[in-house]
Amino acid sequence: MANRSASLTIVAAVAAGAALYLAQEVFVPIALGLLLTALFRPVVRVLAEARIPEPVGATVVVVGLLGLVAAGGYFAAGPVRTWISEAPQTLSAARGKLDKLRRPIKQVSEAVEKAQQQVTGEGAKKPETSKSSQSGSGSPIPSLLGRVFTTTTGVLGALLQMLVIAFLVLATGDLFTRKLALVMPKPDQGTPEQAVDEAESIIRRYLIVTILLAGGQGVVVALTFMLLGMPSPMLWGVLTLVLESIPYIGALIMVAAVSVTAVAAFDSLGQILLPPLAYTVISTIQNNVISPFAYGSGLRLNPIAVLLVVLVGWFLWGVAGAFVAVPLLAAVKIFAGRLHRDSRLAAVLDE
Repeated sequence: MANRSASLTIVAAVAAGAALYLAQEVFVPIALGLLLTALFRPVVRVLAEARIPEPVGATVVVVGLLGLVAAGGYFAAGPVRTWISEAPQTLSAARGKLDKLRRPIKQVSEAVEKAQQQVTGEGAKKPETSKSSQSGSGSPIPSLLGRVFTTTTGVLGALLQMLVIAFLVLATGDLFTRKLALVMPKPDQGTPEQAVDEAESIIRRYLIVTILLAGGQGVVVALTFMLLGMPSPMLWGVLTLVLESIPYIGALIMVAAVSVTAVAAFDSLGQILLPPLAYTVISTIQNNVISPFAYGSGLRLNPIAVLLVVLVGWFLWGVAGAFVAVPLLAAVKIFAGRLHRDSRLAAVLDE
């Protein structure tokens, strides 16, 4: 009977994962809209206490968010345009330097293969690679720009849907909380409404602390890269703000991008190694020294569970899934602990 129950659980998990993956265009705006709802619900409540109706308060929040997005896009347009115009030269320079580094390794590899063939007596029948096939691949920049513009259109569409969902949930007050509490089982501690409110509070704290930490790290990175002579230090600060909101994966992407740019921008080995090393040190200090105090005990999660859920979220929904994964995991921990006093799931997810 236990084996049958485990099999049904696995099948249900696989079916749920497939549904989330195939219908991500529906679920991603909903998930992000609910995160926005948790973040800005106190603002609407404060306005409601000042006798401003909740629909009006929700409108103020949404209009303010649109203004922030427009202002961010306006200030980021210049650095992004500069990066796009310099991207072909940067990638070409980095590829040329990497080819120079690979040339001695390739020569040694060919010498070893030749010696092995002489020892074994095998003929060296290597398929000839024509120059046309090597150069026919073309520059990756046009296809990259095409993907960027396509992705931008999708992001704007998801943003509008997310704002609409957040507006509807905020404008209806605590209707969503009451309806969600109705379908929840009775918890061992408190009421379903209290469980939902606690989960929202934890998610809100996570989002606020994450944005503040990523923003502070972005400022430090921009100033550090300015001192090191890295091109477009302000853009690196903005990228840090965006990518450091994604646990683990964001830092890896940043280190890789910084390394490629450093290879293209500098000639000496010391200058090339300094930017990625500096970013790694800044990120390590932020994640291991500042973050544990900033997040507090409510967000002390099992690091292995965080890594696994971030990878699953990235696989299912990409960047949005990796961003949503941690607050979702924190909410699951809260619900599990509330529903059962001795919940094994809550114990596993705890740090």
